[in-house]
Amino acid sequence: MKINGIEFDENTPEKPDMLSRMERRAFLKLGLAVTGAFAGGTILSLSSIAGRAFASPDAHAKQYPYKPHYSMLIYQNRCIDCERCLEACAKTNHVPKYGYRTAILEREAPKSTGLKREFIPVLCNHCNRPPCVRACPTTATYKNEKNGIVMMESKKCIGCKTCVAACPYNARYFNEERKAVDKCDFCFATRLSKGMKDTACVEACPAKARVFGDLSDPSSEVYRMVHQIEKTVWVIRPETGVAPNVFYTRG
Repeated sequence: MKINGIEFDENTPEKPDMLSRMERRAFLKLGLAVTGAFAGGTILSLSSIAGRAFASPDAHAKQYPYKPHYSMLIYQNRCIDCERCLEACAKTNHVPKYGYRTAILEREAPKSTGLKREFIPVLCNHCNRPPCVRACPTTATYKNEKNGIVMMESKKCIGCKTCVAACPYNARYFNEERKAVDKCDFCFATRLSKGMKDTACVEACPAKARVFGDLSDPSSEVYRMVHQIEKTVWVIRPETGVAPNVFYTRG
């Protein structure tokens, strides 16, 4: 029999209703599909659904031929909520106190982890199919044709905030001083364009929770982790079909 698209048979040790709809929904929000349950329900078999956003490496490179194709991998379980990434980002990119380019979400950790709380760093996902770009009436927000970063041209922004409403990751805010919407640009203006290799948040993280890299480079850690099959890799809100360039795993 199937429940929520999951196959259960006589070899499934646990009852099909062992996971509530709320629990299943929580896994799906993290980009995980439940494929089975074992050991008294304390261990779940989870499969990554990042593949729904990305095709094979070769097909993906042909569809999105950015080079370098800047992306970020976040080891979600390494984040300790020290907020050094937030501080570094704000200082480097002149983010006002009311604004943000990155944030850290917090929630109660699953009992199986032995932790009380867990933290999830979030930022602009620099989508390959960005709805913010489609929504902007003045082309103030655009996708860099060379490296795939979703950028803002403040002078063109009229403050209509349609891009804010269109973003599925709540990654934008209105900068009162600039009179324009602002967001993460992977530190392109302040670091990458000046020859630096890492974003401010990556450099500041003491737990090495964030890795910045080139998804078009097979030797980069981001490429290797996204395309390996030994560990689960997921994206946030894959159901939107925006093909994000920020990936999550545990390690």
